[in-house]
Amino acid sequence: MTPVPEAAVAPGNRTDRTLLRWLLVWVRPYWRRVIAATALVVAGSALQIVGPLLTAGAIDLYLKPRPEPTALRLQALLVRLGLPSEGGAGLATLTLLYLASLIVSAALLSVQARTMLMTGQLVMRDLRQGLFAHLQRLDLAWFNRTPAGRVITRLTNDVEAVNELFTSGLVEILADVFLLGGIVAVLFSLDWRLALVAFSVLPFLILLSMWFRANARSIYREVRTRLAAINTFLQEHLAGMSVVQLARAEARVQDRFTEVDAAHRDVNVKGIFYYAVFYPAVELLTATGLAALLLFGGIWSASGTVSLGVLVAFLQYVQRFYRPISDLAENYNVLQASLAAAERLHALLDTRPEVAEPTAPAPEPARDGSLAFEDVSFAYEKDQWALSGVSFTVRPGERLAVVGHTGAGKSTLVNLLLRFYDPQRGRVTVDGVDVRDWAAPRLRRRFAVVLQEIDCFAGTVGENVRLGRRDIDDSRIRWALDQVGAGDLLARLPSGLETQLGERGSGLSVGERQLVAFARALVGDPEFLVLDEATSSVDPATEATIQKALLRLLEGRTAVIIAHRLATVMGCDRVIVLHHGRLIEEGTHAELLDRGGLYRTLYELQLLGPADLAAGGP
Repeated sequence: MTPVPEAAVAPGNRTDRTLLRWLLVWVRPYWRRVIAATALVVAGSALQIVGPLLTAGAIDLYLKPRPEPTALRLQALLVRLGLPSEGGAGLATLTLLYLASLIVSAALLSVQARTMLMTGQLVMRDLRQGLFAHLQRLDLAWFNRTPAGRVITRLTNDVEAVNELFTSGLVEILADVFLLGGIVAVLFSLDWRLALVAFSVLPFLILLSMWFRANARSIYREVRTRLAAINTFLQEHLAGMSVVQLARAEARVQDRFTEVDAAHRDVNVKGIFYYAVFYPAVELLTATGLAALLLFGGIWSASGTVSLGVLVAFLQYVQRFYRPISDLAENYNVLQASLAAAERLHALLDTRPEVAEPTAPAPEPARDGSLAFEDVSFAYEKDQWALSGVSFTVRPGERLAVVGHTGAGKSTLVNLLLRFYDPQRGRVTVDGVDVRDWAAPRLRRRFAVVLQEIDCFAGTVGENVRLGRRDIDDSRIRWALDQVGAGDLLARLPSGLETQLGERGSGLSVGERQLVAFARALVGDPEFLVLDEATSSVDPATEATIQKALLRLLEGRTAVIIAHRLATVMGCDRVIVLHHGRLIEEGTHAELLDRGGLYRTLYELQLLGPADLAAGGP
């Protein structure tokens, strides 16, 4: 199957407003924290606006007396508050108030930062848990099409990028907007002419920001795509490093990684161009605005039109005005990165399973132990049939063997039986009920499945057998391990069931992991047992041990046993033979040998080998 194109995973047609509304859904449980942080931002920003007014009052009242209406109002306020307002005492009072405004503002913003950092961590936890829960509901076909590295990128880098929106982007943008609004109001109240001069470069800043916005999102989207490609490449090749080294393919793999990494670098370099133009241009426009203010303010101050205190306040305000604009550019940078990541996460959560749960699941039937395939046809890809018109029934307690060459459709039977996929034609029934009418958890709880590829996880041996099923105690686990012939293994382990295994079950041999998988399958007392090439990775002695255990464990259970090694299926009640997706033979082992068909050919190939068979036997 071909991987899902990145565009299919993260379509670029979601608007900023849509994404922000979606993100706010995740923030809603913590709205009290957000409101508190917003209030702190407003208070801290208001205190930042107070400082230059105190400076203007100090200059116009005490340093270079020229009482302006604003300065006179400030002095009257000091009198009403009972604070010293004359001479050096008044200057000291304004100085202390200025320092107090800086200290309190810093304290408020510190508490706000901590509040939003905590909120961001909580939202990130919820989002990551929601994503992982959603991934577990997606069907197997989606995982077969989607590289694991791409999914890992979503749950790590993209979630972290969204966290940046809450911890530094959104609230900082709100703080900057509030500060800018307050400064604009104060500047026009002080002197509307100087305000117009100060804001003369604002249209150019807006045009520059629009240009940057038009290009930044697409760059961020492509950066995330390339990063996902790197993660996918690393995940595949690090997991398969033994194959790379055995094939002496290090140089080729290194060249391929260089190409993938270079693609990521090139996109980042393309983005650097926009940043390299944007930030210096903001600084240039800021300097131009200050220069114009100094020019006109100096002329008007010399002519007595504007007081020195007002001019100094304007210079302070304008610096504080342009700094938030520069910060807005940086925060907009964070916002674009976060929205690009949010777009992909939104698309992932919008992905719906192709195999949907029934709206009204059928009542769970009593244990019967019967299975049936009724004229089933299935294709993974359009018109490429993995199964075609397959029909057979497995009676309660019967052991059915399924054989055939690689690609004949054997494992597809398991996928349909457990409803990882739905057939395009026909139906599959378990205990007389179509699997499409079963609730998937109830259906799969009736099966124990051991696949050819054994998945063990980092954790204890007991945890790998239990797999989170809390109703299974240690004695039951020991019983299951003993039943599959793993009693000696358990005795050899240094800490018994508490022995820690590494990633993918490292610490156990392939055969030992197979025994753990058998115990995991049997510990829950399943109604059905499905073995898909389950003994292909064990040595003959271990296989003999498992075969003895299976003779006891299969009693009273319906079993479907898929195997290439025909010695595994000789003791089965019935054998079906698949060839190119069609059921071509059915019968007991002896009956199929007597017919001289494909089954006998497969049997003789395994017993005699191709060379002896071509020579007419031994």
